Amino acid sequence: MRIADFADLAVSCRENLLRFEGFRTNSMVSSLRWPDDVVEQFLYDHGDNDAFLHDYGDIDLSKVQWDVEIVPIGELVKMPTGAFDSGCVEEYAADPDHWVRVRNRGIHMGVAQCWEAHGTWKRWPILIDRGLLDPPGSGLQIVEGRTRVGVLRGRHRQGAFVAERHLAWVGRSSA
Repeated sequence: MRIADFADLAVSCRENLLRFEGFRTNSMVSSLRWPDDVVEQFLYDHGDNDAFLHDYGDIDLSKVQWDVEIVPIGELVKMPTGAFDSGCVEEYAADPDHWVRVRNRGIHMGVAQCWEAHGTWKRWPILIDRGLLDPPGSGLQIVEGRTRVGVLRGRHRQGAFVAERHLAWVGRSSA
């Protein structure tokens, strides 16, 4: 299964009353056995995103296993994102206070408080082992959470309080 296989379903569910629940419970989606948070941030939110289709379209999603891992700040401040999103993390890092300030409603309530109290994000970003990519690489890559990682980088450069270690969803080969 490839990300393109989910594009039409994601659009259809977002545009009608099925929403995420309808997407999540679709047999093709549930057969992946991915955590709901990863399904939502990766496939549902971005299944039809051209940049994601380009950067992650060759990955056999049925061979990716997700787990929560602790990632040190030293890795996160250097971690790349996909080629089509190249540079966007640095755009967010240029003004982290703005990106924290504008995330203050709905699901984003509490974002500023998480940064202030814990020095980290409210919702775990999605990272992937670069060995799954074509061509394969080493280390991890940011799939989703580019704003979050940008805020982290910017705050780190400013000398603002940031935690030394951060939780993230990490996809690795299950084979």
